Amino acid sequence: MLSLSNAFDEEDLINFEKKISNFLNTKNLKNNIEYSVEPKIDGISASLTYKNNSLVLGVSRGDGVEGEIITENLKTIKSIPKKIHNKDFPKDIDIRGEVYIGKKDFEKIKDRFANARNAASGSLRQKDPNETKKIPLKFIAYTYGFTTTSSFKKQSEFLALLETWGFEVNKLNCVVKGIDNLIKNHKEFEKRRHDLDFDVDGLVYKINNIDLQKRLGFVANAPRWAIAHKFSANSSFSKILNIEVQIGRTGAITPVAKVNPVNIGGVVVSNATLHNEEEITRKDIRIGDVVKIERAGDVIPHVLSVDLKKRAENYKKFAFPKKCPSCGSKIIKDYNKNTKKFDAVQRCSSEGYKCEKIAIEKIKHFVSKEALNIEGLGKKVVEKFWELKFLKFPQDIFNLDYKKIEILEGWGSLSSLNLKEAIEKSKNIGLDKFIYSLGIRHIGQENAKLLAQYFQSKTNFSKMTKNFKFDLLSNIDGIGETQINSLKKFFSDEININVIKKLVSEMNINDIKQSKEGKLKNKTFMFTGKLIKISRAEAKSLTEQNSGKILSNVTKNLDYLVIGEKATAKKIKQANDLRVKVIKQSEWEDLLN
Repeated sequence: MLSLSNAFDEEDLINFEKKISNFLNTKNLKNNIEYSVEPKIDGISASLTYKNNSLVLGVSRGDGVEGEIITENLKTIKSIPKKIHNKDFPKDIDIRGEVYIGKKDFEKIKDRFANARNAASGSLRQKDPNETKKIPLKFIAYTYGFTTTSSFKKQSEFLALLETWGFEVNKLNCVVKGIDNLIKNHKEFEKRRHDLDFDVDGLVYKINNIDLQKRLGFVANAPRWAIAHKFSANSSFSKILNIEVQIGRTGAITPVAKVNPVNIGGVVVSNATLHNEEEITRKDIRIGDVVKIERAGDVIPHVLSVDLKKRAENYKKFAFPKKCPSCGSKIIKDYNKNTKKFDAVQRCSSEGYKCEKIAIEKIKHFVSKEALNIEGLGKKVVEKFWELKFLKFPQDIFNLDYKKIEILEGWGSLSSLNLKEAIEKSKNIGLDKFIYSLGIRHIGQENAKLLAQYFQSKTNFSKMTKNFKFDLLSNIDGIGETQINSLKKFFSDEININVIKKLVSEMNINDIKQSKEGKLKNKTFMFTGKLIKISRAEAKSLTEQNSGKILSNVTKNLDYLVIGEKATAKKIKQANDLRVKVIKQSEWEDLLN
Protein backbone atom coordinates (compact mmCIF):
# COMPACT_ATOMS: atom_id res chain seq x y z
CA MET A 1 0.00 0.00 0.00
CA LEU A 2 1.96 2.96 -1.30
CA SER A 3 1.86 6.64 -0.44
CA LEU A 4 0.62 9.40 -2.74
CA SER A 5 2.61 12.25 -4.26
CA ASN A 6 1.31 15.68 -3.23
CA ALA A 7 0.21 18.71 -5.25
CA PHE A 8 -0.26 22.12 -3.65
CA ASP A 9 -1.09 24.33 -6.63
CA GLU A 10 -1.96 24.44 -10.32
CA GLU A 11 1.70 24.21 -11.38
CA ASP A 12 2.08 20.90 -9.49
CA LEU A 13 -0.98 19.51 -11.31
CA ILE A 14 0.33 20.66 -14.71
CA ASN A 15 3.65 18.89 -13.99
CA PHE A 16 1.78 15.77 -12.87
CA GLU A 17 -0.20 15.65 -16.12
CA LYS A 18 2.92 16.44 -18.15
CA LYS A 19 4.74 13.43 -16.65
CA ILE A 20 1.77 11.22 -17.50
CA SER A 21 1.73 12.56 -21.06
CA ASN A 22 5.49 11.99 -21.45
CA PHE A 23 5.31 8.44 -20.08
CA LEU A 24 2.40 7.51 -22.37
CA ASN A 25 4.05 9.39 -25.28
CA THR A 26 0.83 11.28 -25.97
CA LYS A 27 0.87 14.98 -26.78
CA ASN A 28 -2.87 15.73 -26.81
CA LEU A 29 -3.77 14.75 -23.26
CA LYS A 30 -4.15 18.32 -21.93
CA ASN A 31 -7.64 18.79 -20.47
CA ASN A 32 -8.69 15.42 -21.90
CA ILE A 33 -7.72 13.15 -19.01
CA GLU A 34 -10.68 11.94 -16.98
CA TYR A 35 -10.04 11.82 -13.23
CA SER A 36 -11.88 10.08 -10.43
CA VAL A 37 -11.94 12.72 -7.68
CA GLU A 38 -12.22 11.43 -4.10
CA PRO A 39 -11.98 13.26 -0.73
CA LYS A 40 -8.77 12.37 1.18
CA ILE A 41 -10.12 11.40 4.60
CA ASP A 42 -7.63 11.79 7.44
CA GLY A 43 -7.94 8.35 8.99
CA ILE A 44 -6.16 4.98 9.14
CA SER A 45 -5.69 2.96 5.94
CA ALA A 46 -6.75 -0.68 6.07
CA SER A 47 -6.78 -3.63 3.67
CA LEU A 48 -9.58 -6.24 3.68
CA THR A 49 -9.09 -9.64 2.02
CA TYR A 50 -12.24 -11.52 0.95
CA LYS A 51 -12.12 -15.12 -0.22
CA ASN A 52 -15.24 -16.95 -1.43
CA ASN A 53 -17.37 -13.94 -0.40
CA SER A 54 -16.16 -13.89 3.24
CA LEU A 55 -13.85 -11.48 5.06
CA VAL A 56 -10.83 -13.58 6.06
CA LEU A 57 -8.11 -11.03 6.78
CA GLY A 58 -7.78 -7.37 7.76
CA VAL A 59 -4.47 -5.53 8.09
CA SER A 60 -3.28 -2.00 8.78
CA ARG A 61 -1.08 -0.20 6.23
CA GLY A 62 2.01 -0.26 8.49
CA ASP A 63 5.06 0.79 6.50
CA GLY A 64 3.30 0.10 3.20
CA VAL A 65 4.77 -3.40 2.87
CA GLU A 66 4.05 -4.96 6.25
CA GLY A 67 1.20 -4.08 8.61
CA GLU A 68 -0.52 -5.54 11.66
CA ILE A 69 -3.24 -8.17 11.47
CA ILE A 70 -6.33 -6.47 12.94
CA THR A 71 -9.07 -8.68 11.47
CA GLU A 72 -11.19 -9.09 14.61
CA ASN A 73 -11.06 -5.36 15.38
CA LEU A 74 -12.12 -4.47 11.84
CA LYS A 75 -15.02 -6.93 12.09
CA THR A 76 -16.50 -4.74 14.85
CA ILE A 77 -17.07 -1.91 12.33
CA LYS A 78 -20.65 -1.99 11.09
CA SER A 79 -19.81 -0.48 7.68
CA ILE A 80 -17.49 -3.41 6.87
CA PRO A 81 -19.49 -6.36 5.40
CA LYS A 82 -18.44 -9.73 6.83
CA LYS A 83 -20.13 -11.68 4.03
CA ILE A 84 -20.95 -10.57 0.47
CA HIS A 85 -23.94 -12.21 -1.21
CA ASN A 86 -23.66 -10.73 -4.72
CA LYS A 87 -22.92 -13.22 -7.50
CA ASP A 88 -20.59 -10.81 -9.31
CA PHE A 89 -18.32 -10.42 -6.25
CA PRO A 90 -14.79 -11.72 -7.03
CA LYS A 91 -13.68 -15.01 -5.46
CA ASP A 92 -10.51 -13.35 -4.17
CA ILE A 93 -10.18 -9.59 -3.69
CA ASP A 94 -8.29 -7.14 -1.50
CA ILE A 95 -10.43 -4.06 -0.80
CA ARG A 96 -8.81 -0.96 0.63
CA GLY A 97 -10.20 2.02 2.44
CA GLU A 98 -9.97 4.38 5.38
CA VAL A 99 -11.07 3.81 8.97
CA TYR A 100 -12.15 7.04 10.68
CA ILE A 101 -14.35 8.56 13.38
CA GLY A 102 -16.95 11.16 12.43
CA LYS A 103 -16.68 14.61 14.02
CA LYS A 104 -20.03 14.30 15.83
CA ASP A 105 -19.11 10.86 17.19
CA PHE A 106 -15.70 12.11 18.32
CA GLU A 107 -17.32 14.88 20.38
CA LYS A 108 -18.71 12.16 22.68
CA ILE A 109 -15.28 10.61 23.37
CA LYS A 110 -12.87 13.53 22.87
CA ASP A 111 -11.90 13.65 26.58
CA ARG A 112 -10.12 10.30 26.17
CA PHE A 113 -8.08 11.05 23.01
CA ALA A 114 -5.86 13.78 21.53
CA ASN A 115 -7.73 13.74 18.20
CA ALA A 116 -9.99 11.55 16.06
CA ARG A 117 -7.14 9.99 14.08
CA ASN A 118 -5.31 8.90 17.25
CA ALA A 119 -8.55 7.48 18.59
CA ALA A 120 -9.07 5.40 15.43
CA SER A 121 -5.45 4.20 15.39
CA GLY A 122 -5.42 3.23 19.07
CA SER A 123 -8.75 1.43 18.80
CA LEU A 124 -7.62 -0.70 15.87
CA ARG A 125 -4.53 -1.82 17.78
CA GLN A 126 -6.50 -2.94 20.86
CA LYS A 127 -5.92 -6.58 21.78
CA ASP A 128 -9.53 -6.95 22.90
CA PRO A 129 -12.07 -6.44 20.05
CA ASN A 130 -14.76 -5.78 22.67
CA GLU A 131 -12.92 -2.58 23.57
CA THR A 132 -12.67 -1.60 19.90
CA LYS A 133 -16.42 -2.17 19.58
CA LYS A 134 -17.05 0.70 22.02
CA ILE A 135 -15.44 3.21 19.62
CA PRO A 136 -17.70 4.56 16.80
CA LEU A 137 -15.42 3.59 13.90
CA LYS A 138 -16.50 3.86 10.26
CA PHE A 139 -14.99 2.53 7.03
CA ILE A 140 -14.99 4.16 3.59
CA ALA A 141 -13.87 1.92 0.70
CA TYR A 142 -12.00 3.47 -2.22
CA THR A 143 -9.84 0.99 -4.15
CA TYR A 144 -8.55 -2.57 -4.53
CA GLY A 145 -5.07 -4.03 -4.25
CA PHE A 146 -5.77 -7.32 -5.99
CA THR A 147 -8.73 -8.99 -7.65
CA THR A 148 -9.21 -12.24 -9.57
CA THR A 149 -11.84 -10.72 -11.86
CA SER A 150 -12.40 -7.17 -13.06
CA SER A 151 -15.57 -6.40 -14.99
CA PHE A 152 -14.91 -2.68 -14.61
CA LYS A 153 -12.86 -0.46 -16.91
CA LYS A 154 -12.90 2.70 -14.82
CA GLN A 155 -12.22 3.65 -11.21
CA SER A 156 -15.66 5.31 -11.04
CA GLU A 157 -17.25 2.00 -12.15
CA PHE A 158 -15.40 0.14 -9.39
CA LEU A 159 -16.65 2.66 -6.80
CA ALA A 160 -20.21 2.05 -8.00
CA LEU A 161 -19.67 -1.72 -7.69
CA LEU A 162 -18.39 -1.30 -4.12
CA GLU A 163 -21.71 0.29 -3.22
CA THR A 164 -23.73 -2.56 -4.74
CA TRP A 165 -21.60 -5.02 -2.76
CA GLY A 166 -22.58 -3.33 0.52
CA PHE A 167 -19.57 -1.07 1.17
CA GLU A 168 -19.86 2.58 2.06
CA VAL A 169 -18.23 4.89 -0.48
CA ASN A 170 -17.86 8.64 -0.28
CA LYS A 171 -20.97 10.42 -1.56
CA LEU A 172 -18.76 13.32 -2.67
CA ASN A 173 -16.80 11.24 -5.20
CA CYS A 174 -17.07 12.60 -8.74
CA VAL A 175 -15.48 12.43 -12.19
CA VAL A 176 -13.76 15.56 -13.52
CA LYS A 177 -11.99 16.21 -16.83
CA GLY A 178 -9.13 18.70 -17.21
CA ILE A 179 -6.93 20.62 -14.76
CA ASP A 180 -9.01 23.82 -14.96
CA ASN A 181 -12.05 21.93 -13.72
CA LEU A 182 -9.98 20.16 -11.03
CA ILE A 183 -8.87 23.56 -9.69
CA LYS A 184 -12.43 24.91 -9.74
CA ASN A 185 -13.81 21.82 -7.95
CA HIS A 186 -10.96 21.97 -5.38
CA LYS A 187 -11.75 25.60 -4.48
CA GLU A 188 -15.45 24.89 -4.09
CA PHE A 189 -14.80 21.77 -1.99
CA GLU A 190 -12.34 23.57 0.28
CA LYS A 191 -14.96 26.19 1.18
CA ARG A 192 -17.20 23.49 2.69
CA ARG A 193 -14.56 21.10 4.07
CA HIS A 194 -15.24 22.22 7.65
CA ASP A 195 -18.98 21.48 7.29
CA LEU A 196 -18.31 17.79 6.63
CA ASP A 197 -18.58 15.15 9.37
CA PHE A 198 -15.07 13.86 8.70
CA ASP A 199 -11.61 15.41 8.66
CA VAL A 200 -10.28 15.81 5.15
CA ASP A 201 -6.93 17.33 4.13
CA GLY A 202 -7.29 17.35 0.36
CA LEU A 203 -8.67 15.59 -2.71
CA VAL A 204 -7.21 12.54 -4.43
CA TYR A 205 -7.12 12.49 -8.24
CA LYS A 206 -6.86 9.09 -9.96
CA ILE A 207 -6.69 8.47 -13.69
CA ASN A 208 -10.18 7.04 -14.20
CA ASN A 209 -9.16 4.61 -16.96
CA ILE A 210 -7.91 1.36 -15.35
CA ASP A 211 -5.91 0.33 -18.46
CA LEU A 212 -4.01 3.62 -18.32
CA GLN A 213 -3.38 3.06 -14.59
CA LYS A 214 -1.82 -0.33 -15.41
CA ARG A 215 0.37 1.18 -18.14
CA LEU A 216 1.56 3.99 -15.90
CA GLY A 217 2.41 1.70 -12.98
CA PHE A 218 4.42 2.90 -9.97
CA VAL A 219 7.62 4.56 -8.89
CA ALA A 220 9.36 3.48 -5.65
CA ASN A 221 6.73 4.69 -3.20
CA ALA A 222 3.76 6.06 -5.18
CA PRO A 223 1.57 5.34 -8.21
CA ARG A 224 2.25 7.44 -11.32
CA TRP A 225 -1.49 7.67 -11.98
CA ALA A 226 -2.67 9.34 -8.75
CA ILE A 227 -1.92 12.46 -6.73
CA ALA A 228 -3.25 14.13 -3.57
CA HIS A 229 -4.18 17.79 -4.04
CA LYS A 230 -3.76 19.27 -0.56
CA PHE A 231 -5.82 22.17 0.77
CA SER A 232 -4.45 25.64 1.42
CA ALA A 233 -2.13 26.05 4.37
CA ASN A 234 -3.38 27.34 7.70
CA SER A 235 -1.50 30.31 9.15
CA SER A 236 -1.18 32.42 12.30
CA PHE A 237 1.12 35.02 13.89
CA SER A 238 3.71 34.44 16.63
CA LYS A 239 6.92 35.92 18.00
CA ILE A 240 10.38 34.50 17.28
CA LEU A 241 12.09 33.74 20.60
CA ASN A 242 15.31 32.41 19.10
CA ILE A 243 16.87 31.08 15.89
CA GLU A 244 18.77 27.80 16.08
CA VAL A 245 20.47 25.76 13.37
CA GLN A 246 19.75 22.07 12.93
CA ILE A 247 22.06 19.62 11.13
CA GLY A 248 20.46 16.92 9.02
CA ARG A 249 21.53 13.43 8.00
CA THR A 250 23.31 14.70 4.86
CA GLY A 251 24.93 17.62 6.71
CA ALA A 252 22.38 20.20 5.54
CA ILE A 253 22.27 23.18 7.92
CA THR A 254 18.69 24.34 8.47
CA PRO A 255 17.87 27.44 10.53
CA VAL A 256 14.78 26.95 12.72
CA ALA A 257 12.75 29.65 14.45
CA LYS A 258 11.73 28.89 18.03
CA VAL A 259 8.42 30.71 18.47
CA ASN A 260 5.81 31.32 21.12
CA PRO A 261 3.54 28.25 20.88
CA VAL A 262 0.60 29.00 18.60
CA ASN A 263 -2.37 26.88 17.44
CA ILE A 264 -2.47 26.51 13.64
CA GLY A 265 -5.21 24.33 12.21
CA GLY A 266 -5.63 22.39 15.44
CA VAL A 267 -1.89 21.75 15.92
CA VAL A 268 0.28 23.60 18.45
CA VAL A 269 3.37 24.93 16.64
CA SER A 270 6.53 25.99 18.51
CA ASN A 271 9.10 25.53 15.70
CA ALA A 272 9.11 26.85 12.13
CA THR A 273 11.71 26.21 9.45
CA LEU A 274 13.52 29.18 7.90
CA HIS A 275 14.92 26.97 5.08
CA ASN A 276 18.36 28.56 4.55
CA GLU A 277 20.50 31.69 4.96
CA GLU A 278 19.30 33.20 1.66
CA GLU A 279 15.68 32.87 2.81
CA ILE A 280 16.45 34.61 6.13
CA THR A 281 18.20 37.44 4.28
CA ARG A 282 15.46 37.79 1.64
CA LYS A 283 12.68 38.02 4.22
CA ASP A 284 14.91 39.89 6.71
CA ILE A 285 13.91 37.63 9.62
CA ARG A 286 15.30 38.56 13.05
CA ILE A 287 15.01 37.27 16.63
CA GLY A 288 12.15 39.13 18.33
CA ASP A 289 10.15 39.62 15.12
CA VAL A 290 6.42 38.91 14.97
CA VAL A 291 6.02 36.64 11.96
CA LYS A 292 3.27 34.96 9.97
CA ILE A 293 3.66 31.17 10.21
CA GLU A 294 2.07 28.81 7.72
CA ARG A 295 1.60 25.05 7.84
CA ALA A 296 2.30 24.23 4.20
CA GLY A 297 0.05 21.41 3.09
CA ASP A 298 -1.17 21.23 6.69
CA VAL A 299 2.18 19.64 7.60
CA ILE A 300 5.44 21.65 7.74
CA PRO A 301 5.35 25.01 9.57
CA HIS A 302 7.46 27.75 7.97
CA VAL A 303 7.79 31.52 8.30
CA LEU A 304 5.89 33.29 5.54
CA SER A 305 6.60 36.96 6.31
CA VAL A 306 7.61 39.50 8.98
CA ASP A 307 5.32 42.14 10.48
CA LEU A 308 7.81 45.03 10.22
CA LYS A 309 5.46 47.41 12.07
CA LYS A 310 6.08 45.43 15.26
CA ARG A 311 9.90 45.34 14.95
CA ALA A 312 11.99 47.15 17.60
CA GLU A 313 15.12 49.10 16.58
CA ASN A 314 17.51 46.88 18.56
CA TYR A 315 16.64 43.64 16.72
CA LYS A 316 19.86 42.47 15.03
CA LYS A 317 20.28 40.54 11.81
CA PHE A 318 20.94 36.84 12.31
CA ALA A 319 24.57 35.80 11.74
CA PHE A 320 24.78 32.40 10.04
CA PRO A 321 27.62 30.22 11.45
CA LYS A 322 30.81 29.75 9.39
CA LYS A 323 31.62 26.41 11.06
CA CYS A 324 29.43 23.45 11.98
CA PRO A 325 28.04 24.08 15.51
CA SER A 326 28.34 20.34 16.21
CA CYS A 327 31.83 19.32 15.05
CA GLY A 328 33.52 22.58 14.00
CA SER A 329 34.00 21.47 10.39
CA LYS A 330 33.89 24.06 7.63
CA ILE A 331 30.43 24.88 6.27
CA ILE A 332 30.30 24.59 2.47
CA LYS A 333 27.92 25.11 -0.46
CA ASP A 334 27.83 22.62 -3.33
CA TYR A 335 28.28 23.89 -6.88
CA ASN A 336 25.55 22.82 -9.29
CA LYS A 337 26.98 22.16 -12.77
CA ASN A 338 23.56 22.34 -14.41
CA THR A 339 22.53 25.74 -13.02
CA LYS A 340 26.15 26.95 -12.78
CA LYS A 341 25.30 28.31 -9.33
CA PHE A 342 26.09 27.39 -5.73
CA ASP A 343 23.23 25.68 -3.85
CA ALA A 344 21.28 27.78 -1.35
CA VAL A 345 21.64 25.03 1.27
CA GLN A 346 24.83 25.06 3.33
CA ARG A 347 26.32 21.83 4.66
CA CYS A 348 28.74 20.52 7.24
CA SER A 349 31.74 19.26 5.24
CA SER A 350 32.26 16.30 7.62
CA GLU A 351 31.62 12.85 6.17
CA GLY A 352 30.22 9.78 7.92
CA TYR A 353 29.83 9.67 11.68
CA LYS A 354 32.52 12.22 12.64
CA CYS A 355 29.89 14.91 13.27
CA GLU A 356 27.73 14.05 16.29
CA LYS A 357 24.55 15.67 14.95
CA ILE A 358 24.89 13.99 11.53
CA ALA A 359 25.50 10.64 13.28
CA ILE A 360 22.33 10.99 15.36
CA GLU A 361 20.27 11.89 12.28
CA LYS A 362 21.76 8.94 10.37
CA ILE A 363 20.67 6.57 13.14
CA LYS A 364 17.18 8.13 13.16
CA HIS A 365 16.99 7.52 9.41
CA PHE A 366 18.27 3.95 9.86
CA VAL A 367 15.39 3.05 12.21
CA SER A 368 12.73 5.12 10.39
CA LYS A 369 9.51 3.75 8.95
CA GLU A 370 10.82 3.64 5.37
CA ALA A 371 14.06 1.88 6.45
CA LEU A 372 14.20 -0.71 9.29
CA ASN A 373 10.89 0.48 10.76
CA ILE A 374 11.75 -0.39 14.38
CA GLU A 375 8.67 0.25 16.49
CA GLY A 376 9.47 1.79 19.86
CA LEU A 377 12.75 3.29 18.65
CA GLY A 378 11.56 6.73 17.59
CA LYS A 379 13.51 9.98 17.26
CA LYS A 380 13.27 10.93 20.93
CA VAL A 381 14.38 7.46 22.05
CA VAL A 382 17.38 7.57 19.68
CA GLU A 383 18.39 10.95 21.15
CA LYS A 384 18.02 9.60 24.70
CA PHE A 385 20.03 6.45 23.97
CA TRP A 386 22.74 8.57 22.33
CA GLU A 387 22.89 10.83 25.37
CA LEU A 388 23.26 7.74 27.59
CA LYS A 389 26.00 6.41 25.25
CA PHE A 390 23.92 3.33 24.38
CA LEU A 391 24.31 4.19 20.69
CA LYS A 392 27.09 5.62 18.54
CA PHE A 393 26.68 3.69 15.28
CA PRO A 394 23.70 1.88 13.67
CA GLN A 395 25.12 -1.56 14.52
CA ASP A 396 24.95 -0.69 18.24
CA ILE A 397 21.16 -1.08 17.98
CA PHE A 398 21.65 -4.85 17.75
CA ASN A 399 23.75 -5.01 20.91
CA LEU A 400 21.71 -2.91 23.36
CA ASP A 401 21.77 -3.75 27.07
CA TYR A 402 18.07 -4.31 27.78
CA LYS A 403 18.68 -4.61 31.53
CA LYS A 404 19.85 -1.00 31.52
CA ILE A 405 16.93 0.07 29.34
CA GLU A 406 14.21 -1.48 31.51
CA ILE A 407 15.27 0.56 34.58
CA LEU A 408 15.03 3.87 32.69
CA GLU A 409 12.17 6.23 33.53
CA GLY A 410 9.14 5.43 31.37
CA TRP A 411 10.42 1.95 30.55
CA GLY A 412 10.00 -1.46 32.19
CA SER A 413 10.56 -5.13 31.52
CA LEU A 414 7.61 -5.40 29.09
CA SER A 415 8.45 -2.32 26.98
CA SER A 416 12.12 -3.36 26.99
CA LEU A 417 11.14 -6.84 25.77
CA ASN A 418 8.88 -5.34 23.07
CA LEU A 419 11.79 -3.21 21.82
CA LYS A 420 14.05 -6.25 21.73
CA GLU A 421 11.51 -8.20 19.67
CA ALA A 422 11.04 -5.26 17.27
CA ILE A 423 14.81 -4.98 16.77
CA GLU A 424 15.20 -8.73 16.19
CA LYS A 425 12.38 -8.58 13.64
CA SER A 426 14.05 -5.67 11.80
CA LYS A 427 17.19 -7.73 11.13
CA ASN A 428 15.38 -9.44 8.27
CA ILE A 429 15.45 -6.90 5.44
CA GLY A 430 15.66 -6.65 1.65
CA LEU A 431 18.86 -5.42 0.02
CA ASP A 432 17.13 -2.31 -1.38
CA LYS A 433 15.83 -1.25 2.03
CA PHE A 434 19.24 -1.93 3.57
CA ILE A 435 20.94 0.34 1.01
CA TYR A 436 18.32 3.04 1.60
CA SER A 437 18.71 2.72 5.40
CA LEU A 438 22.40 3.75 5.18
CA GLY A 439 21.30 7.31 4.48
CA ILE A 440 23.69 7.94 1.58
CA ARG A 441 23.08 11.38 0.11
CA HIS A 442 21.15 11.33 -3.22
CA ILE A 443 20.29 7.64 -2.74
CA GLY A 444 16.55 7.58 -2.12
CA GLN A 445 14.19 4.63 -2.33
CA GLU A 446 14.14 4.53 -6.14
CA ASN A 447 17.94 4.68 -6.49
CA ALA A 448 18.36 2.12 -3.69
CA LYS A 449 16.21 -0.30 -5.70
CA LEU A 450 18.31 0.29 -8.82
CA LEU A 451 21.53 -0.38 -6.91
CA ALA A 452 20.03 -3.50 -5.30
CA GLN A 453 19.05 -4.83 -8.73
CA TYR A 454 22.61 -4.20 -9.93
CA PHE A 455 24.45 -5.79 -6.99
CA GLN A 456 21.90 -8.58 -6.42
CA SER A 457 23.38 -9.64 -3.06
CA LYS A 458 24.84 -8.25 0.16
CA THR A 459 28.12 -9.99 -0.71
CA ASN A 460 28.46 -8.00 -3.94
CA PHE A 461 27.38 -4.75 -2.30
CA SER A 462 29.88 -5.25 0.53
CA LYS A 463 32.72 -5.27 -2.00
CA MET A 464 32.26 -1.53 -2.48
CA THR A 465 35.27 0.33 -1.07
CA LYS A 466 37.20 3.43 -2.13
CA ASN A 467 38.96 1.20 -4.71
CA PHE A 468 35.69 0.13 -6.33
CA LYS A 469 35.34 1.02 -10.04
CA PHE A 470 32.49 3.50 -9.58
CA ASP A 471 32.36 4.28 -13.32
CA LEU A 472 30.72 0.86 -13.77
CA LEU A 473 27.62 2.26 -12.08
CA SER A 474 27.07 4.61 -15.02
CA ASN A 475 25.66 1.54 -16.80
CA ILE A 476 22.70 1.56 -14.40
CA ASP A 477 19.83 3.39 -16.05
CA GLY A 478 18.73 6.08 -13.56
CA ILE A 479 22.06 6.39 -11.73
CA GLY A 480 23.88 9.53 -12.85
CA GLU A 481 27.00 11.52 -12.06
CA THR A 482 25.46 13.07 -8.93
CA GLN A 483 24.67 9.68 -7.38
CA ILE A 484 28.05 8.19 -8.38
CA ASN A 485 29.98 11.10 -6.83
CA SER A 486 27.92 10.76 -3.66
CA LEU A 487 28.68 7.03 -3.47
CA LYS A 488 32.39 7.73 -4.06
CA LYS A 489 32.43 10.16 -1.16
CA PHE A 490 30.51 7.79 1.12
CA PHE A 491 32.79 4.82 0.41
CA SER A 492 35.96 6.90 0.72
CA ASP A 493 35.28 6.99 4.47
CA GLU A 494 36.59 3.99 6.41
CA ILE A 495 34.01 4.46 9.19
CA ASN A 496 31.16 4.06 6.67
CA ILE A 497 32.75 0.88 5.26
CA ASN A 498 33.20 -0.51 8.78
CA VAL A 499 29.55 0.27 9.63
CA ILE A 500 28.40 -1.71 6.59
CA LYS A 501 30.63 -4.69 7.48
CA LYS A 502 29.27 -4.78 11.04
CA LEU A 503 25.66 -4.46 9.85
CA VAL A 504 26.07 -7.22 7.25
CA SER A 505 27.35 -9.56 9.98
CA GLU A 506 24.46 -8.67 12.32
CA MET A 507 21.56 -8.67 9.86
CA ASN A 508 19.81 -11.08 7.53
CA ILE A 509 19.91 -9.10 4.28
CA ASN A 510 17.92 -10.86 1.57
CA ASP A 511 19.31 -11.14 -1.95
CA ILE A 512 17.27 -9.83 -4.88
CA LYS A 513 15.18 -12.63 -6.34
CA GLN A 514 15.19 -12.76 -10.11
CA SER A 515 11.84 -13.40 -11.74
CA LYS A 516 11.59 -16.78 -13.47
CA GLU A 517 8.62 -15.64 -15.53
CA GLY A 518 10.05 -12.81 -17.63
CA LYS A 519 10.53 -13.28 -21.36
CA LEU A 520 13.64 -11.08 -21.29
CA LYS A 521 15.42 -12.70 -18.34
CA ASN A 522 19.24 -12.36 -18.35
CA LYS A 523 19.07 -9.97 -21.32
CA THR A 524 20.26 -6.35 -21.30
CA PHE A 525 18.77 -3.53 -23.39
CA MET A 526 19.44 0.06 -24.32
CA PHE A 527 17.07 2.34 -26.28
CA THR A 528 18.05 5.13 -28.65
CA GLY A 529 15.95 7.31 -30.95
CA LYS A 530 12.25 8.15 -30.92
CA LEU A 531 9.91 5.21 -30.37
CA ILE A 532 6.46 4.88 -31.98
CA LYS A 533 3.29 5.05 -29.82
CA ILE A 534 5.26 4.48 -26.64
CA SER A 535 7.67 6.57 -24.58
CA ARG A 536 11.18 5.42 -23.79
CA ALA A 537 10.23 5.43 -20.08
CA GLU A 538 7.36 3.01 -20.71
CA ALA A 539 9.55 0.82 -22.94
CA LYS A 540 12.12 0.57 -20.15
CA SER A 541 9.36 -0.20 -17.63
CA LEU A 542 7.98 -3.01 -19.83
CA THR A 543 11.47 -4.44 -20.30
CA GLU A 544 12.06 -4.53 -16.53
CA GLN A 545 8.60 -6.02 -15.90
CA ASN A 546 9.69 -8.87 -18.15
CA SER A 547 12.96 -9.38 -16.20
CA GLY A 548 15.16 -7.55 -18.70
CA LYS A 549 17.86 -5.10 -17.56
CA ILE A 550 18.33 -1.56 -18.82
CA LEU A 551 21.82 -0.19 -19.43
CA SER A 552 22.73 3.47 -19.96
CA ASN A 553 25.79 2.94 -22.14
CA VAL A 554 26.84 0.75 -25.05
CA THR A 555 29.28 -1.78 -23.59
CA LYS A 556 30.25 -5.41 -24.18
CA ASN A 557 27.67 -6.31 -21.49
CA LEU A 558 24.82 -5.03 -23.70
CA ASP A 559 22.76 -7.68 -25.54
CA TYR A 560 20.43 -5.46 -27.59
CA LEU A 561 20.52 -1.86 -28.78
CA VAL A 562 16.90 -1.00 -29.67
CA ILE A 563 16.73 1.77 -32.28
CA GLY A 564 13.84 4.09 -32.99
CA GLU A 565 13.54 7.01 -35.42
CA LYS A 566 16.62 9.27 -35.69
CA ALA A 567 18.72 6.89 -33.59
CA THR A 568 22.18 8.11 -32.55
CA ALA A 569 24.69 7.01 -35.21
CA LYS A 570 27.54 6.99 -32.70
CA LYS A 571 25.73 4.47 -30.49
CA ILE A 572 24.93 2.22 -33.47
CA LYS A 573 28.62 2.28 -34.51
CA GLN A 574 29.71 1.46 -30.93
CA ALA A 575 27.25 -1.45 -30.88
CA ASN A 576 28.50 -2.79 -34.23
CA ASP A 577 32.14 -2.49 -33.12
CA LEU A 578 31.36 -4.46 -29.96
CA ARG A 579 29.17 -6.95 -31.88
CA VAL A 580 26.09 -5.96 -29.89
CA LYS A 581 22.87 -6.92 -31.67
CA VAL A 582 21.06 -3.86 -33.09
CA ILE A 583 17.29 -4.36 -33.41
CA LYS A 584 14.30 -2.24 -34.41
CA GLN A 585 11.41 -1.40 -32.09
CA SER A 586 9.22 -4.00 -33.87
CA GLU A 587 11.80 -6.72 -33.15
CA TRP A 588 11.87 -5.73 -29.45
CA GLU A 589 8.06 -5.97 -29.44
CA ASP A 590 8.34 -9.47 -30.97
CA LEU A 591 10.64 -10.49 -28.11
CA LEU A 592 7.89 -9.37 -25.73
CA ASN A 593 5.32 -11.25 -27.84
